[in-house]
Amino acid sequence: MAKLGKKQQEVLKKYDFSQPVSLEEATNIVKDITTTKFDASVDIDVNLGVDPRKADQMVRGVVALPHGTGKEVKVLVLCTPEKEGEAKEAGADYVGLDEYIQKIEGGWTDVDVIITMPTVMAKVGRLGRVLGPRGLMPNPKAGTVTMDIAKAVQDVKAGKIDFKVDKFGIIHTSIGKVSFDQKKLVDNATEVIQTINRLKPSSAKGTYFKSISLSSTMSKGVRVDKNTVPGI
Repeated sequence: MAKLGKKQQEVLKKYDFSQPVSLEEATNIVKDITTTKFDASVDIDVNLGVDPRKADQMVRGVVALPHGTGKEVKVLVLCTPEKEGEAKEAGADYVGLDEYIQKIEGGWTDVDVIITMPTVMAKVGRLGRVLGPRGLMPNPKAGTVTMDIAKAVQDVKAGKIDFKVDKFGIIHTSIGKVSFDQKKLVDNATEVIQTINRLKPSSAKGTYFKSISLSSTMSKGVRVDKNTVPGI
């Protein structure tokens, strides 16, 4: 483990990380303990009482963050020629079909989100082995397989993200940047948590929210008292 610098050690001494704190306080602590020279991402980890091995307990959804992620999202639209103008006007970074399918088959995946149309999924489907492991495969449930290309691009650019519980029952996603003020981080975190709450599987028994924590790209995790989050 890398040795902590003097500044980091002093900052960490200010807090008791064994006790959960309010969502508002957690965001302030994360901002305070982040000493990176770059604008680090702020992430949320939600540990759920579900068994992801069971299809009826797979928690997956999309959420539009009120204040976006603070990240410039690169969007590729795979579409037919008549939809290309719509995609470009909406702000897509890359637009096309066969040429990009060939590039992806060659290993190119320098994008954050791929949006496509139902009518070309037969072609896009063969990219599953490349895109699936990277979380880039378009999915109707995530709103990335649609005929309304413009809206899908605009939503993604505005801060719409999709999330999925991993094999350990944890949802991990970004809610903004350390440079965001406290209210923006709290608003974004609350929106994510409330969305996850609405997606609770009926077959899930016991405690649904086992734990919630916030951290930045290179900071220690801060536990959140779930009772301080409205609507859950």
